[in-house]
Amino acid sequence: MLDLCLLGCGGMMPLPRRWLTALMTRYNGSTLLIDCGEGTQIAVREKGWSFKPIDVICFTHFHGDHISGLPGILLTMGNAERTEPLTLIGPKGLEKVVNSLRIIAPELPFELKFLEITDHEQVFELHGYKITAFRVNHNVPCYGYTLEILRQGRFSPERAKQQEIPLKYWNPLQKGQTIRDGDMVYTPDMVLGEARKGLKVTYTTDTRPTRSISQHAADSDLFICEGMYGEPDKVEKAKQYKHMTFREAAVLARDADVKELWLTHYSPSLVRPEDYMGQVTEIFPNAFPGKDGKSVELNFEEE
Repeated sequence: MLDLCLLGCGGMMPLPRRWLTALMTRYNGSTLLIDCGEGTQIAVREKGWSFKPIDVICFTHFHGDHISGLPGILLTMGNAERTEPLTLIGPKGLEKVVNSLRIIAPELPFELKFLEITDHEQVFELHGYKITAFRVNHNVPCYGYTLEILRQGRFSPERAKQQEIPLKYWNPLQKGQTIRDGDMVYTPDMVLGEARKGLKVTYTTDTRPTRSISQHAADSDLFICEGMYGEPDKVEKAKQYKHMTFREAAVLARDADVKELWLTHYSPSLVRPEDYMGQVTEIFPNAFPGKDGKSVELNFEEE
C-alpha cells in the first residue's frame, strides 16, 4: 500500500487557501517528500501526518516556490530530536544550494546526505522506492520523478523442496538475498516466480510537454502533472515561461496511458481550476483538479 498526499498545488506564491508545491508519500514506514515550497510544514500538520519518518526529499529544481520551505522543515526535524540521516536528491548544485539555505538552520542533530543528479536520467533505490529522475524542459535544470514500488514474484515452497534448499535459507531468499553454503549457491530466482505488477506514480512540474514525460509516465497508476494555465488564451505565455496548459497535460496523460491524472502547480491567477476541466476530460476522461490535501491510497492488484 502506498499513501499519497498532494500537500500544496500552487505555483509562484502561496495563497490564503493554496500552499506551494509539495507531494508526500508513505510506504512501509518510510516517508518521501517531493519539493517543499513555503507553507509545506503547515500543510503536513493540516493533513495530520508527521515529519519524523521523512527519509528522502527530492527536488525538481531550485526555484523558491519548490524549495523555500526546506530550512523550516530541517529546523522542525532537529527540534524533534531526529538523529537519523536525511537523504536529499536534486539537480547539480544541490549541496551548495541547501548549505546556503542552512545559514538560518546551521546546527542539526542529524546528517544530510546529498545525491546530485548528473545525467538526463538517473535511478536511485532507497527505502523500498525505485526513484527515477528524468530531465524535463524548464528555464533552469529541472527533473520529473517516477516512484515505483516493485513487487517480486511469489515464493514457492514446492520449488525450494524440489531443489533441497535448507529451510533456514527460505526467508533470506524470499527477501532477495543470495546465499552461499560451501560449494552451493542459492539465488532468489530458484524459489521466486515472475515479478508481479507493482505501483507507479509520476510527478512533473515546471516544464513544457516533453517526450521524456510520456515515456516515464507510461502505465502509471497516478500521473501528477503541472497545469499552470487552464485558460485557452494562455498557451503563448506557457511557451514563453516553459510551463504547461491543462490541455497539454491531458494529452501527455492520454499518450502515456496512465490510470489517473491530477493537475497541480496552478498560476496564482487561476482561482477556479475546476472551471477548465471540461477541455481536459474531453481528451483524458479520468482527470481531476488537484487541491491541497488531496489524497489517495494505492494498493497492489489482487491476484
